[in-house]
Amino acid sequence: MKKLMILGASYSQLPLYQAAKDLGVSTIAASTKGDWPGFEAADFRAYADISKPEEVLRAAREFQAEGIATCCVDAGVRSLGYACEELGLPGLSKEAGEKSSNKYKMKEAFVKAGVRCARHICIRSREELEEALIKLGLPVVLKAVDLMGSRGIFRCDTKEEARSRYWDTMAATGKDYCLVEECIEGKLMGCEALMENGKLLYCLPNNTLAFESAVSTPIGHSVPYENQDALGEEVKRQVCLAIKALGLDNCPVNCDLMEKDGKIYVIEITGRAGATCLPEIVSLLYDVNYYEVIARLALGMPVAPFFEKKGKWRAVLARTLLSQESGTVKAIHNENPAAPDLIQLSFNIRPGEEVRRYQNGRDRIGQVILAGDSLSQCEKRLKQVLDKISIEFTQ
Repeated sequence: MKKLMILGASYSQLPLYQAAKDLGVSTIAASTKGDWPGFEAADFRAYADISKPEEVLRAAREFQAEGIATCCVDAGVRSLGYACEELGLPGLSKEAGEKSSNKYKMKEAFVKAGVRCARHICIRSREELEEALIKLGLPVVLKAVDLMGSRGIFRCDTKEEARSRYWDTMAATGKDYCLVEECIEGKLMGCEALMENGKLLYCLPNNTLAFESAVSTPIGHSVPYENQDALGEEVKRQVCLAIKALGLDNCPVNCDLMEKDGKIYVIEITGRAGATCLPEIVSLLYDVNYYEVIARLALGMPVAPFFEKKGKWRAVLARTLLSQESGTVKAIHNENPAAPDLIQLSFNIRPGEEVRRYQNGRDRIGQVILAGDSLSQCEKRLKQVLDKISIEFTQ
């Protein structure tokens, strides 16, 4: 029986464990110690900090992993590339993993390869911040280069805000530098893709719904891309340039983009599948189990045939469920009957658990996925579904 090491053991990785199990593959859950659901789903436990390449390599050797995979989180991408190259396994190269996990190295690679992206300046002091603000103008985005999600990232509309947030950014990062970026104010969107042996197997632009806080964070995705006819080919061109810039191959690809004035800007790209139901959207559009595809690819099994045709659904919409208030859950009321177009409606909270008013992805309480013939149809159904859900809190 083949052995697949999965980096991460949280809720978002559970479908990958199940897909590997359905393939008849033995799984090794790699994560720090804790009450992680992936530990229960896996055949073996490897206690390792997935952000540390040497720990992952040591665990992969100890358990004789024949493939290494992850999904939905950035923390293990650098380690995945490092271990795969050291062990001669299918997957990211060490260099691609490094560039995917360091926003400064990523942006430098973008500029060199001609990828359209925001102007950026690397700074190591308050004095360099002042110089960067003069060169870039306002607003700007301060970015820790080594953190995932929205951590260590702040939009700053004034110099005073930038000066204050600089210290927050430097306190969060493990580096002695950070980025100051031009703030491109446009429409956030994304793209999922997959590379196998140098070939792009599919490219799926998607609409992104963002929660606006210190920085925008995705709370939903949908397809088809609303500007596919006008900008679909430009999205593909920029994504392909970014893939080449980082050297991504034999991996899923997740890309954050910005659409502004008829142009596509690449914000970030990485060698793993996206979160917020993006693997489920790919699965529905191509009538595949995308988590199975990820597992197969990591084990060196061919996956190109999975993307030779699309499935029956023409539109898919996924939305994170969130709470508008904080408190202890007393009861969850869901009056939605089963329906063919209601692909998934799930909650990751239970009565008695604490819920926080939504601020970022760690505050999610569940998700809903709908499919149909058009986006407008899916959006109408979403309202109907949400109207039949309520959460009761203890007083």
